[in-house]
Amino acid sequence: MYGFLAIAICLCLIGGVAAQQEGTNTIASPAATTPAGEAGSLDLTNANAPQATKFTNNTSVTTFGDVPGFVPEVSLELVVDNFTTAPMMVTTAPGDETGRFFVVDQIGVVKIVDANGTVLPEPFLDLRDNLVGLDPTYDERGLLSIAFHPNFTENGKVYAFYSAPLRPEAPEGWSCTNHISEFQVDPENPNVVNNSSEKVLMYIDKSYQNHNGGELDFSPADGYLYISVGDIGRADDTGDGHTPGIGNGQDLTKIYGKILRIDVDNVTATNVTVPQNVTGMMNQTGNMTVNRTENPPEPTWTTFAGSLYGIPDDNPFAKTQPEILDSYAYDSVPPEIYAYGFRNPAYMAFDSGGSNALFIGEAGQNLFEEVDVVLNGGNYGWHIREGTHCFDPNATTAPGASCNSTGLQGEPLIGPIFEGGHDLGVVIVGGDVYRGTADVGLQGRYLFGYWSDSRTVGNGTLLAATPPTGWAEGALPETAASLTPDENAMWEAQTVNVTARNNETLGAFLRGFGEDASQEMYVLTNDVGGPDNTTSTGKLWKIVPPTAVTPAPAQNQTQNMTGNQTGAMVGGQGMGAGATLLSSHSSPDPAGNIMEVLLSTETSIPLEENPAFGNFTRFTGLLQSTGVAVTLESPGPYTIFAPTDAAFDRMNPGTLESVLNGSSNSTEVVLYHIVNGSYTLDDLGNVSTLRTLQGENLTVNATGTAVMVNNATVAIPELLADNGVIQGIDTVLLPSGA
Repeated sequence: MYGFLAIAICLCLIGGVAAQQEGTNTIASPAATTPAGEAGSLDLTNANAPQATKFTNNTSVTTFGDVPGFVPEVSLELVVDNFTTAPMMVTTAPGDETGRFFVVDQIGVVKIVDANGTVLPEPFLDLRDNLVGLDPTYDERGLLSIAFHPNFTENGKVYAFYSAPLRPEAPEGWSCTNHISEFQVDPENPNVVNNSSEKVLMYIDKSYQNHNGGELDFSPADGYLYISVGDIGRADDTGDGHTPGIGNGQDLTKIYGKILRIDVDNVTATNVTVPQNVTGMMNQTGNMTVNRTENPPEPTWTTFAGSLYGIPDDNPFAKTQPEILDSYAYDSVPPEIYAYGFRNPAYMAFDSGGSNALFIGEAGQNLFEEVDVVLNGGNYGWHIREGTHCFDPNATTAPGASCNSTGLQGEPLIGPIFEGGHDLGVVIVGGDVYRGTADVGLQGRYLFGYWSDSRTVGNGTLLAATPPTGWAEGALPETAASLTPDENAMWEAQTVNVTARNNETLGAFLRGFGEDASQEMYVLTNDVGGPDNTTSTGKLWKIVPPTAVTPAPAQNQTQNMTGNQTGAMVGGQGMGAGATLLSSHSSPDPAGNIMEVLLSTETSIPLEENPAFGNFTRFTGLLQSTGVAVTLESPGPYTIFAPTDAAFDRMNPGTLESVLNGSSNSTEVVLYHIVNGSYTLDDLGNVSTLRTLQGENLTVNATGTAVMVNNATVAIPELLADNGVIQGIDTVLLPSGA
């Protein structure tokens, strides 16, 4: 119910090693698993639903609904503007009658907006000194969410999910350690949290900075605290800290790629049954010691069940352990797990009415975005499936040929109630079911959206999904084991017109949604996101009837966005909690020649996964987005050097024409940056040389062994020279068996 949403870019075009065969995701599983389409399985995947997204002409295309008598249309009323850097969520405190809003800023502060729309000068919570160092150009870490205890007015407890520096016990070289912490409000000042009151309920080490999940929510139905945890990062559910072959989402012995559920009011050990061989994860009073390796043999998290919180008795693995498979990393299942099979459940919210269903907005990889209704014990498919479609970690630019419809324990994989394509934008932003009273026609519908459909200018989209007839009146089963296909049927989605703009976009980047005490909904936007405390473009809007027209967010035409926005999103990559964008003041203005454009683009691209993989997804995505991939039909190999439109936008008009050399934008120029041979920096700086090389069978010398992927070798350069030769990142896509 309370709060949500983080925009975070989760870039995903890096392939990885997995047990795959010729495009079919047939991960090692017991005989109980049933391939899709075979008799005897309960198919909950929604793969054949008419609302499922289609994959046509190498593009994922959303299927829109048509709901008779419903015209989705709203206006936005500005509450407060230009008061945050990178707004992650907006929420209210239960039982609080002051009318305050609490807005989380990724840089580490929570700001209070009072009932009059005034931002209080002192932060409610200030964790800036507790955070890992954030990259101001791009980062998925930071202060990601807070949640107020249901009895906050009595006990003053508030919980936070934030990214701290890597703790000493974590594997060496990893990115950060996420903290799930409890704080107390200062008894002398209800507008300030006492930082010294912190109790860390969980330490979760991360090998990569992306895919944190990062959402906290108390259920209005059971009062337990729910925690969303991403699959640990990178892409494909592969890499350091991922279970080989099956990934973390399907490994029940890991908390990564899961929704967790804990009881913060029952901290006695009698409530906790410690599974065999997980004493390193449970009942601890200090940090666990682990083997500091890339793929550690011991769990890379520390929890405090039995001393700081309890385990709900009806958690699916609280009392009964499932079969421990050889493919799992460890030999016991953490009892905190509530549901599993998630990639990056970055947006989480409980319906504040109806049956209080739990909605998860999940950032997809290359092709499909999704919204799930999550039940106790459910398996939501990653990385066997991406949305309703099969997923092949070795060929991520198209759905896999076939895959299982059940998980490793023989349980049905549960498909989304909404699936969207990247024709709508670069990533989904999860929302909530509208339960307010304003005459906006949204009652009982799920309101959500897309971050933006543009790579350089904020152009977010609002969407409304209508449930199947009778869904809102009926109650979902208590557990996923009783779920039927009808109860998991897909919803009808439509775009929402924002009347003040007379179109279906916001004219800004959509960051998230929230509710007030009266269940009216609010929208967070910003113009130039980013955890850079020199910027402050975050805005808070109230959803109002379309007759009350007020100016919607205006596009900021004076701040061009650099390679991050374009690069981080191109090719249909998704976002997840915490990702931010780069403002133009952070990057140098190119002097004018093509080499400097290339250099500027490279240096402005954030390393969205880690230094070895960040630029790989950037360039592969641009290759896809421009359609070049389908024209490269010769055996290859190819290497792509491609500045973005934003890089050109930053150039002086007098030099732009000579660099473009007759081309109109980077869609055309990308063709001139497919080069072969060993080139010096001077060679690459020669525009005519690049033009001459267009369309040939091309490659560029780079460090490491060239690897073929989808008929193209992608050796991504850092554009640094060693003896006149471009040096590539040594770690690139490795197909199965490499």
